[in-house]
Amino acid sequence: MIRRVIEIDEEKCNGCGICANACHEGAIGIVDGKAKLMRDDYCDGLGDCLPSCPKNAIHFVEREAAAYDEAAVKANMAKKQNTGAGPVSGGCPGSMARAIQPKAVQQQTGAPVEVASQLRQWPVQIQLAPIMAPYFDGADLLVAADCTAYAYGNFHQDFLKDHMVLIGCTKLDDQDYSEKLTEILAHNNIKSVTVTRMIVPCCGGMQYAVEQAIAKSGKDIPMKTVIISTDGSIVS
Repeated sequence: MIRRVIEIDEEKCNGCGICANACHEGAIGIVDGKAKLMRDDYCDGLGDCLPSCPKNAIHFVEREAAAYDEAAVKANMAKKQNTGAGPVSGGCPGSMARAIQPKAVQQQTGAPVEVASQLRQWPVQIQLAPIMAPYFDGADLLVAADCTAYAYGNFHQDFLKDHMVLIGCTKLDDQDYSEKLTEILAHNNIKSVTVTRMIVPCCGGMQYAVEQAIAKSGKDIPMKTVIISTDGSIVS
């Protein structure tokens, strides 16, 4: 039958796996570093995967394809749950990139609380963040050592507000953050970068990674660093 299914441009695909996590039917897998439509009958043609792709490598086509088989999809997903198999991309479904509109949290009485979340995108971990995403365009970027949000009480209002955020810990994560950050800075129109780090010496690795990333990106991006003490005060 002729029907609408997705088509993936392998030349554009960077194999990030976000589309595979976004596909609730398990129709997409990562093969040899590229996203693939594994089975036509698993694709419902609704395109949940399209807006998740940071490279715009997915689009719809009308072609000869097997009919969508809802029963087969449910059986396949049940099998994965029973065997403990994870998403086909090897990642977490919660890592799907998306923008968030900040809003006041409502109490049960309906009255807004005084403190509202200022988080404007997901995911926030440097390791999970897409290299390219619409919310990075023209953004003021906050790169935060993850302890800073716990040490500094007014973190959301003073630092996170009106920023896109990336967090990590250079002491615990076995990864050179500068490489990922370089890619993000090089491929997006980032207006400025603010780094929040703890006063402890090992946390200087976050500041160094950002400095290296800006230098390697070849761009003149304003950067400032805020150092926070373990008692929650700002040192500099």
